[in-house]
Amino acid sequence: SNPGDSASSSELSQKQSLQSLQIHQQQQLKLFRWGKPCVFMQCAQQDRGIYHKGPFLFLFKQLQMMAQFEEVSVNSKLHPKPEGLIMQYGTAGFRSNAKHLDHIMFRMGLLATLRSKKTKFTIGVMVTASHNPEEDNGVKLIDPMGEMVAVEWEIYATQLANAEQDSLLHELKSIIEAEGIDLTEPAYVFVGRDTRPSSASLSQAVVDGVCSLGGKILDYGLVTTPQLHYMVCCCNTKSCYGSATLEGYYQKLSQAFLQLTHNVPNRTDDQKRLVVDGANGIGALKMKELEPFIRSELQVLLSNDGSQGKLNHLCGADYVKVQQKAPQGVTLVEGERCCSFDGDADRIVYYYTDSKGSFHLLDGDKIATLISTFLKELLTQAELNLQIAVVQTAYANGSSTRYLEDIMKVVVCCTKTGVKHLHHAAQKYDIGVYFEANGHGTVLFSKAAHKQILELVKDPNINDERKHAAKLLENTVNLINQTVGDAISDMMLIEAVLAIRGMSVQDWDSIYTDLPNRQLKVTVSDRRVIDTTDAERRAVTPGGLQDAIDALVKKYKSARAFVRPSGTEDVVRVYAEADSQESADCLAHEVSLAVHHLAGGVGEKPKPLH
Repeated sequence: SNPGDSASSSELSQKQSLQSLQIHQQQQLKLFRWGKPCVFMQCAQQDRGIYHKGPFLFLFKQLQMMAQFEEVSVNSKLHPKPEGLIMQYGTAGFRSNAKHLDHIMFRMGLLATLRSKKTKFTIGVMVTASHNPEEDNGVKLIDPMGEMVAVEWEIYATQLANAEQDSLLHELKSIIEAEGIDLTEPAYVFVGRDTRPSSASLSQAVVDGVCSLGGKILDYGLVTTPQLHYMVCCCNTKSCYGSATLEGYYQKLSQAFLQLTHNVPNRTDDQKRLVVDGANGIGALKMKELEPFIRSELQVLLSNDGSQGKLNHLCGADYVKVQQKAPQGVTLVEGERCCSFDGDADRIVYYYTDSKGSFHLLDGDKIATLISTFLKELLTQAELNLQIAVVQTAYANGSSTRYLEDIMKVVVCCTKTGVKHLHHAAQKYDIGVYFEANGHGTVLFSKAAHKQILELVKDPNINDERKHAAKLLENTVNLINQTVGDAISDMMLIEAVLAIRGMSVQDWDSIYTDLPNRQLKVTVSDRRVIDTTDAERRAVTPGGLQDAIDALVKKYKSARAFVRPSGTEDVVRVYAEADSQESADCLAHEVSLAVHHLAGGVGEKPKPLH
């Protein structure tokens, strides 16, 4: 027979097969055009062997994208975007009055699904507005290792959120193409929410978004923000970091806490007692669940537990720090340790009252100092040559910086404002401690540091002192939620350190004395006129402003000042500190005048504070 006839026969057979498949796929296409996408996808999965071969793979992927886009188109109409509403994804994700967020939640469900398909890991979506009023809500995405979502995807989040209804699919397609996302990849998303009245329905909108693109959901329901970060990390490390359950979270942290504290001698009941302000939020709910695990070593007196008061109203970490007074519902007793969580339990501050009735706040700077000096002492006792550093922003009190650098000889690194900058800088050290002044922070241990600690614990040839220090370090690692600031984890670590060192809250407070400071803001026509360098501590533009600030600072003792543009509004933020409150106030006012004069101030000149 003629070889050419055989080839022609083969080509004809392939054409007939292709035509047959195309007819079959057109029939399936009608199914989802008729509003039956699930039937279409079921048929496609049944024919997976055919669809996933050679020339048909591309066609299958196109059909799947069309099916999923049809789902998105239908479901997005149930979560419509108000015309003209513009929002920005910032460090805290999206935040606004809850009534403006339904479409945002749906679209963040879409984006989380794409992120999961891209990374091939589980992604988290947390519905919360942290310390904002109860009427507000918000959402933020969590990346595979429990960290905040990558900056590039913050941009996608903003673009997707602001796309008008008729251009949503176009925006979605542009993200898919830009990232080279294969929609046939599976996607897994963990969802959590806080206790706000709006959180349940907004969380459901996230679920709708995930399901529209074929993602799989695990809804944790009511959890703190740090708990969801923890779950995501546990899942993506295949339980190496811990079990991705609330029970696993409580077990890991409580066991480490009990190991650290149970052999501490001569602890009285008073020393074991701690007043906790739960901000009437999710942190209070989760403290109730944790309490049975730790009650042998810590007696928690829970206030603002959500049974009566309103979330974050006259209570919580932000209220205490800003108002410099105890929250409603907490009666201060001389020398008694108290702490406050914020609304989603990722911030914590401590406080007490002295014999004169004066209120004392121990904020993130004091927390970082306590923890870093404890770790430095353990490293010395264990004879481990690991570098520990404290990461601060320009807002850290100058006294804390001087104490760490000059007295404790701890490396201090300064970064731009924002948790993501602090977290990234802390990752550069064997042990990185970071806390913002507002009480949000944690400790990061490098893999190499963790390995050295574990090897030392198992070494049979070391003396008892080194063994004890190594064991304390091991349990400290296990007690810390390294994914993000965690008020519950931080609280237990602080309590353990105070117990081990035999310190009262007054002892802790007296480590150093904060320099008096003042923060002001100046309204300007365009905040972009201010450009900074040296971790926002020096102004590059406008010309002459930094020289003016330097000259003003020289007038006062132990003084410093800096200015930085707001990230959200046309104002310039001014910070000043000096050896007295009067000097700090005067310096802040004089710097404000310089900003108003040189950076395009709007309205009247800033008035003196006194």
